[in-house]
Amino acid sequence: MPQTTSPRTATTGGTLVLAPGCQEPGPSCPQGPYARLFRTPGARAFTAGNLIARLPMGMFSVSAVFMIAGARGSYALAGAVTATGLAATAVVAPWTARLVDRYGQARVAVPATVLAVLGSLALLLCVRYDAPAWTLFAAYAATATTPNTGGMSRARWSYLLKGDPGALHTANSFEQAADELCFMLGPVLAALLCSALFPEAGTLVGAVLLLTGVLVFAAQRATEPPVAPRVPAGSPLRTPGMAPMLAVFLATGAVFGSMEVVTIAFADGPAAGPVLALQAAGSCLAGLAYGRARRRAGLRSCLAAMTALMALPLLAAAATGSLLAVAGALLVAGMATAPTMVTGMGLIQRLTPEGRLNEGMTLAVTALLGGIAAGSATGGWVVEHAGAVWGYGIPVSAAAVALLTAAATNRRLGPA
Repeated sequence: MPQTTSPRTATTGGTLVLAPGCQEPGPSCPQGPYARLFRTPGARAFTAGNLIARLPMGMFSVSAVFMIAGARGSYALAGAVTATGLAATAVVAPWTARLVDRYGQARVAVPATVLAVLGSLALLLCVRYDAPAWTLFAAYAATATTPNTGGMSRARWSYLLKGDPGALHTANSFEQAADELCFMLGPVLAALLCSALFPEAGTLVGAVLLLTGVLVFAAQRATEPPVAPRVPAGSPLRTPGMAPMLAVFLATGAVFGSMEVVTIAFADGPAAGPVLALQAAGSCLAGLAYGRARRRAGLRSCLAAMTALMALPLLAAAATGSLLAVAGALLVAGMATAPTMVTGMGLIQRLTPEGRLNEGMTLAVTALLGGIAAGSATGGWVVEHAGAVWGYGIPVSAAAVALLTAAATNRRLGPA
């Protein structure tokens, strides 16, 4: 029978323990789901390290563009280098995650991060000392060993809160809100460092933060999921229902990638960053609110809401042409993305065989990144040939594809 945590308890590895400071009910024992969540022993420590490590995920590509374009005078070269890194990550990340599942988070994440940091520093030196262009591609491709820190954090929550689906839903909602916060603050921090200090500052600071955060995270051995005695053979891709879910994540990534490119084109100036941050802010707030909800929506309901709300920026751009109106529409549209991602990641966790959780979640992230790349390319093509206003039709179309894909699958994707 599933166990649930009371306001005075926390769950560790499926075993209920008394939370510190909650020996008796009262004001000293918080009642909110997030307060209870972080009374889980060890949760604050591994979350702090993971957030430090996750912030650079929103910094590296922006920093690389600033650094390469500033030194070589070519945005085309900068874009090609970052695209190569994304492609390399799509290939390498699932293998890194498989090693994490087989040998443990600390044993794999630390050396993998060291390799990625060396790749970032190599890129910095190649740009600084005017090395041949091919070295930039090789150096940035080496950063593909960066472990999926968000996936490892979700795996810890899944282990610590086993048997408590309500608390796990809150944890997944928090993780999605953290993703949005990091991808909202990361590009802003990178742009500030590169413009205010020197072009390589964003990459340098990002590398230091990544290594520091992973070391802090890996040091929290008490909350690390144990390595499964027998890891199931084969890839999680063979699990029934996994392929359709990855197709949904691919289409959802296209929503994010196209929205970013189209909004940058529509704003056509420094206001693009703050406007995009509003979309991430809306998603972050919705994710935190969704984590407190007692009732959870099904994936198809979330995708239907996302499809409807993604039409708002298109309507605002077409009807008013006002950047202020589009910014408000993006804030509202963003509120559908976090619940969709939380629900989707929850389904990935359910579908992935025990002992392969990091690999399953990394496959989802890889599909998402592939969709972002495809959405960026498609959005850029539409902007160039039809204008930024009609470019906002791409996120709506991509969300509709995700919805139709989910609707066409069987009941393994959960309730509507």
